Amino acid sequence: MSVAYLNGRYLPLDEARISPLDRGFLFAEGIYEVAAVIDGALVDSASHLARLERSTAAIGIALPIGLDRVEAVQTELVRRNSLTEGLVYLQVTRGADVTRDFIAPDGLAPTLFLFVQGRALLDVPAVRDGIAVATMPDLRWKRRDIKSTGLLAQAMAKQAARNAGAQEAWMVEDGFVTEGASSTAFIVTDEGIVTRPYSQAVLAGCTGAALSALAGDSGLAVVHRPFTVAEAQAAGEAFVTSASTLCLPVVRIDGRPVGDGRPGPVARRMRALYIDFARRTGTR
Repeated sequence: MSVAYLNGRYLPLDEARISPLDRGFLFAEGIYEVAAVIDGALVDSASHLARLERSTAAIGIALPIGLDRVEAVQTELVRRNSLTEGLVYLQVTRGADVTRDFIAPDGLAPTLFLFVQGRALLDVPAVRDGIAVATMPDLRWKRRDIKSTGLLAQAMAKQAARNAGAQEAWMVEDGFVTEGASSTAFIVTDEGIVTRPYSQAVLAGCTGAALSALAGDSGLAVVHRPFTVAEAQAAGEAFVTSASTLCLPVVRIDGRPVGDGRPGPVARRMRALYIDFARRTGTR
């Protein structure tokens, strides 16, 4: 049984207990983060911790421990679980509240929960075959820059995409792709690598930001602007990034092939650059 962390204690995951009155359960009043682990090391840890701090501050939750301690807990969970490849999940909520009022009382103790998942990140069929995405209206709220645990719209979009034979959903608003249900969306055109700029309309993807910087350092043009579904379908390539997928090529959008319908050279290069970055800078 894997080891988890809950409110200051390391314990078997199946023994972790969170109050049914926790505001994360009752109101989805919580923030989460997911960090990749490659070769037993956290990937891009500083970026994920900075986003955790931004998101918790945005909704007024004070982390019960400092960021250095959060990272220490993550690395200890990796060690205790002998995790070489996979994910570390973190969730912090405002805490348990017996009043169940929309306005939380002062002085609640936040709930901090972490656990790990062993998962193949490097050798996966989607690297060779690519993935399909299905587009659908973006029904989420307006503060998508906050990494909220309120993921109903994304879960519904993922299910709809699966029903359509796709592995990811691309959300569309005002005619433009915002982002994937759990990823950042990229296309490759004559301009270079195109992706939407970060704002309150999208989550600032840690993997996407690192990859954009790596692309720039390698002499590849990165253009930050919105793009339409039609533009994506006409692009030479498309790909998605996230902590759980790293960088995966998109070969079909709403059933139509992108480019020649196979993973392209830019996506392959970006994935290789990111994996090299992860291995050079991992945190143990």
